[in-house]
Parts: sequence; structure tokens; C-alpha cells
Amino acid sequence: MQKPIRIEAADGDERTQIGDALAKFARKGGHLETGRAEGTFFVSHGGGCDVGGEPIRESDTFYLDPETGEVLCERHGDARRRER
Repeated sequence: MQKPIRIEAADGDERTQIGDALAKFARKGGHLETGRAEGTFFVSHGGGCDVGGEPIRESDTFYLDPETGEVLCERHGDARRRER
């Protein structure tokens, strides 16, 4: 099992630009945005953490789970990394 991927700082309250290597994981969870003038791939996190609903704000650390495609707040992401 792969551990959740830590993203050091959210670009904004709604989305964070990611590279193409992470796009497949964001797509898996329904969090992939494309076609924006600012870049090619983004992970959307405006709905907050998929586990507890905690908001992910600009500059917050958050996680993308490659197994499930879930966006996780720092607390839930850290916990899931320890589990795996």
C-alpha cells in the first residue's frame, strides 16, 4: 500500500496546482481540475478533508491518498501515513 502524499502548502482555499504524476490520483477521487489558464492540473480541495470535512486553506499542509484519491487534512493524512 502506498502512503498518502504530503503536499506542503495549498495554493489557495479551493485548489492547488499539481504535476501530471499526481493527476491520476486526484482523478481517482474526483478531485482533478484541468483546463485552467494558470496551469494544466489542479487538485480541488474546496470541500475540505474527505474524512472529517476540515477546511484546507491557503498555505495549509494536506495530503492526497494515492490508494483512494481522497484529499486529507494534515491530521487525517498523518494518521493514515502511520497506519500504512
